[in-house]
Amino acid sequence: MKTPVEKRVFFLFLPMLYSKSFLHRDATEWVVFVHGAGGSSSIWHKQLKDFCEKHNVLVLDLRGHGKSQKTTAETKKYSFELIAKDVIELLDQKGIRQAHFVGVSLGSIVIKALRTQRPDLVKSMIFAGAVTKLNVRSRAILRAGRILYSVLPQMSLYRLMARIMMPRANHKASRHLFVNEAKKVVDKEFQRWFKLTARLTAYLTRINSAPETIPTLYVMGEQDHMFLNPVRIIVNQDMASELRVVPECGHVVNYEQAETFNSLALQFISRHCA
Repeated sequence: MKTPVEKRVFFLFLPMLYSKSFLHRDATEWVVFVHGAGGSSSIWHKQLKDFCEKHNVLVLDLRGHGKSQKTTAETKKYSFELIAKDVIELLDQKGIRQAHFVGVSLGSIVIKALRTQRPDLVKSMIFAGAVTKLNVRSRAILRAGRILYSVLPQMSLYRLMARIMMPRANHKASRHLFVNEAKKVVDKEFQRWFKLTARLTAYLTRINSAPETIPTLYVMGEQDHMFLNPVRIIVNQDMASELRVVPECGHVVNYEQAETFNSLALQFISRHCA
């Protein structure tokens, strides 16, 4: 029978986030996948086979998403830095000293927040549908969403936002995926993520103000009408960053054009392995 001291030690090291590791027999490199708001680790299912053939892989659910049901009671402290700190603690618990990070949509911001806190952990960054700056249209959409939040049910708002971000017929599967994933998000967590958008313009300006020193690949859909052009501007100013634009593809590149995304990402990682 465990003593009270033993029980306290056990709970101290209990991981906050749900995660799953896929270990390669020979590989030493790690690839860590970070989903966006309203998603979960399951959105990477089209990546797992290809990436696991070459690398160790870690997928995770951010707090309040998927199987990570923990939320924070201190709303004033809620931030991208707090979300990134969860990921850092998970990596430390697993003994992962450095990794290639792959993020989609707002997951790109979490990874950049992690890079700001612990650059030693980040070997390279690959972003699908990255959010780097809000243009006039996206700011207006998010502002309208915050107003509608008080009158629309959570899922109705999420469906509306998904339709605006991914409006074309060939985006239908991505819209369906994100709406289904959003159903798993803890209500309070969705509220807190959505409130973060009010400070998003200033935050994006801050984290993207300095030239990037870590190798970064942006894989963007040609039809990503909200976020492609801001990425073009960043890449033109940044020697460490590259942009690949996928034709006839919307915001969720890793899902809509998985084969193309996997090939581009794996090639990029192979160039930046030890």
